[in-house]
Amino acid sequence: MSTFAKSTFNALVYSASRPTYPTELFEHIFAFHRAGKNAQWERAADLGCGTGQATLQLHPFKEVLGVEPSAGMLEKARAYAASKVADPSKFKFVQGSAEDTSKAIAENSADLIVAAQAAHWFDWSKVWPETYRALRPGGTVAFWIYAEFRLPQFPTLGEKITAYAQGTDPKASVGSHFQRPGRTILERHLVDVPEPSEFGVKLEPLHRVFFCGDEVPPFVPKESPIHPVLMRTEMRWRDLLAYFRTWSALHTYHERYPEDLTSPEDTRFLEEDLSSDSEDTSKCLVVFVICMSADSCKGDVRGGDIAIRFWKDLREGAAKTSPGATVGINDVVRVEWPVALIMTRKSC
Repeated sequence: MSTFAKSTFNALVYSASRPTYPTELFEHIFAFHRAGKNAQWERAADLGCGTGQATLQLHPFKEVLGVEPSAGMLEKARAYAASKVADPSKFKFVQGSAEDTSKAIAENSADLIVAAQAAHWFDWSKVWPETYRALRPGGTVAFWIYAEFRLPQFPTLGEKITAYAQGTDPKASVGSHFQRPGRTILERHLVDVPEPSEFGVKLEPLHRVFFCGDEVPPFVPKESPIHPVLMRTEMRWRDLLAYFRTWSALHTYHERYPEDLTSPEDTRFLEEDLSSDSEDTSKCLVVFVICMSADSCKGDVRGGDIAIRFWKDLREGAAKTSPGATVGINDVVRVEWPVALIMTRKSC
């Protein structure tokens, strides 16, 4: 997670291009909390809150705290809250880590502690005892991640996606540049997260839930509850490229291989991309720079670096495997992410 704390990491780009969490996910978490004994709705905390996207969804609680190690992310979280809610004063954001929340959360005071797309980085030998300290009796923990994206219209591209995200070829994959073992824990849907009892922490056994639909990974325990995919969206192909630009592994890859940014231009689709007459610059997502004009927006689809090559590989593969598929930069593609959720409670 240290990549996100670097001064060179652009929190604005990250916030603009990341997928959002569906209301149904929070309803599932709130239902679990409500079903417990002594469930209260006074105070919630979001560990590793990032730009505050999940934090604001905790609005049923009277007080909400976002804890985040990155100063840049915190700045964006405060601005996001101020722009999205009528009373941002109920949302407070502080710099800190999941492993030590003692300065932010008093003992036995939190009714709900969540972590969205952060738990795979945690040191569980510290997080489970710290979570127990902070939780009020009857309080709930809910940690979740979304795993490797899918293109449900083009299922045969799954192997290509995995090769790019998990492979080791430095010319065709950023997999080696994710921080491990954190990324591996995410790829494996949190099944490797240890039980609190392994550290002598008296929380209830973990309740593991998977929102992955029919494509259940082989490592998911057979007795686990399986639900339909919740996290899905439609975006333009150019916005998919913007999403790729937010990957921490790509950021690290280009720190190690800066010459990749000046690779020869990948000319596949280039003429079509640049001549597209349906480009809507008002919706152009930020990639390298903030798009201020039609000309600067065109720059986000040019180049020959590894992200561009992968993006064009997918477009080319979609066109070949699904005749008639539309793969122009402003054509829409469906994207989905399987979600893994772990929950537990502190008994009364």
